[in-house]
Amino acid sequence: MPKVSDAHLAARRDQILAAAARCFGRDGFHRTSMQDIVRESGISAGLVYRYFAGKDDIIVAIVTEWHDQRRALFEGDDLIANYLGLLRSIGEPARREDLRLGVQVWAEALRSSQILDLVRRGADGPRADAARTLRGMTDLDPDALARVFVAIYQGLVLQTVCDETIDNAAVVDAVAAIVARLLPVEELQ
Repeated sequence: MPKVSDAHLAARRDQILAAAARCFGRDGFHRTSMQDIVRESGISAGLVYRYFAGKDDIIVAIVTEWHDQRRALFEGDDLIANYLGLLRSIGEPARREDLRLGVQVWAEALRSSQILDLVRRGADGPRADAARTLRGMTDLDPDALARVFVAIYQGLVLQTVCDETIDNAAVVDAVAAIVARLLPVEELQ
C-alpha cells in the first residue's frame, strides 16, 4: 500500500478544521455535531475520527491555530503598525466568519478550562511582548496599556460581529490618533 504524503495528511486535517470552523462560526460549538462537521467536510466519519478523537479535540486545534495566526501578525519590529494592521483586518468582509468564530471561542472559554488556558496564552504572550516594547515609551503602566490595546481589539471584534454598520476604518483612525498622542511614534500609516 502506498504511503500517504505528509502534505496530503495536512491538507485533509486542514479540510476538517475549515469545515468545523464554518459550522462553529455559523451554529456555535454546542449546536454543531460531529455529523455536521463530517457532512460539511465531505470526508467520511471514520477518516475524521482518525484525525480527531471528537469535537473537543477539533475545538482545541482550531483555537490553537487561531492564536498562532494572530501571533504571527506581530512578527517584526513595528508593534504599533502590526497592531493597527490587525485592527484594520477586522473590517475585511472576508474575515466576518472568522470573527464570529473568535467570539464563540471567547464564550467557550467561560465553560472550558482548557479553552480558557489556550485563550489566555494566546492573549498573554502578545500582551507581555507589547508591554516589554512599551516600557520606557510612556509614563503609563506598560502592562495596563497593553491590556487596553487587547481590550480595544476584542471590543472591535465584538462590535464588528454585532453591528454591520460599524465604520472600521474610522475606528482604526481614532485608535491611531490616540496611540500617536500616547507614544513617540514617527508614522502610523
